[in-house]
Amino acid sequence: MKLNWQHHPWAGVFPATLCPFHEDESIDEAGLRQYMQELASVPGIKGVVCNGHTGEIMSLRLHERQRVTQITAEAVGDKVKVVSGVSAEGSLPAIDDALAAKEAGADAILLMPAHHWLRFGRTPETAVGYFQDVAEGADIPIIVHQYPAWTKAGYSLEEMLEMVKIPQVICIKMGTRDMARWRWDYEQLREAAPDVPILTCHDEYLLASLLEGSDGALIGFAGFVPELMVDVVHAALNDDLIGARKARSQVDALARIVYNFGEPSSDAHQRMKCARWLMGRFPSMTMRRPLRQLSTAEVDKIRERLETTGYQCVNNLPSNPHALACGM
Repeated sequence: MKLNWQHHPWAGVFPATLCPFHEDESIDEAGLRQYMQELASVPGIKGVVCNGHTGEIMSLRLHERQRVTQITAEAVGDKVKVVSGVSAEGSLPAIDDALAAKEAGADAILLMPAHHWLRFGRTPETAVGYFQDVAEGADIPIIVHQYPAWTKAGYSLEEMLEMVKIPQVICIKMGTRDMARWRWDYEQLREAAPDVPILTCHDEYLLASLLEGSDGALIGFAGFVPELMVDVVHAALNDDLIGARKARSQVDALARIVYNFGEPSSDAHQRMKCARWLMGRFPSMTMRRPLRQLSTAEVDKIRERLETTGYQCVNNLPSNPHALACGM
């Protein structure tokens, strides 16, 4: 049974958002507010997801995560849903983080796996129990963040089938990155939980995962070029293959600038932030430590490739005043 994605509150397009910083690495609250308002005003955007990997959650202090959520909720009002990422190493800290997000105005959380699992693994009881703990302790809608199958933190189909039995689990961000499993997992989950949407986060092969079985997309690229992402996702979900391919062709060149044929990564998020800043659509390209800033050569390369693709840029590095100007 296919889910009615147009009317379901947790299906469709959800940008994983960037977080702007001043040069001293403090949060640019005015810039963040303006950015969130811009995303929320794009027709077809169902919700915004702050404090994800794209938003540099790992470099934010806990009180800053709550502040980012609060600003986001104030900025978008009731236009779209607000989701806040939660990343913790144990159930109690995750519950605290989820409660803080709830207090700040989040409609749901994106619950990441505990990252020590990446090294040590975990049992199925631990994985499912983690979601049960947070659901009971915070009582807030939860989006499952499925990590790649090649990590020790990725969930099996059997584990996800148990997770969707938890009333607070309202969606799965499917990042399996194993296309041989994709459709089987989608079909089994759809049969078991017909009202729990599956959202792809496969920026690097978005169309393939949408066509194999998805009810929308929760992706960083929608925080970069939201209008284009809405076109691609909606065409695919409406079974308009010609329209989806046409929209995707406009995205391909930008995706190669950002992802360089790879998966989303911290340096890809840097290039995304840089490109949007060059186009005059983001207040700063500053990243939080331990990430180092992009070199002048890398920024110039991104500028050149944006111009070649047909985008104009309006910002230049202060240390490079003679560089070509470029904007959308």
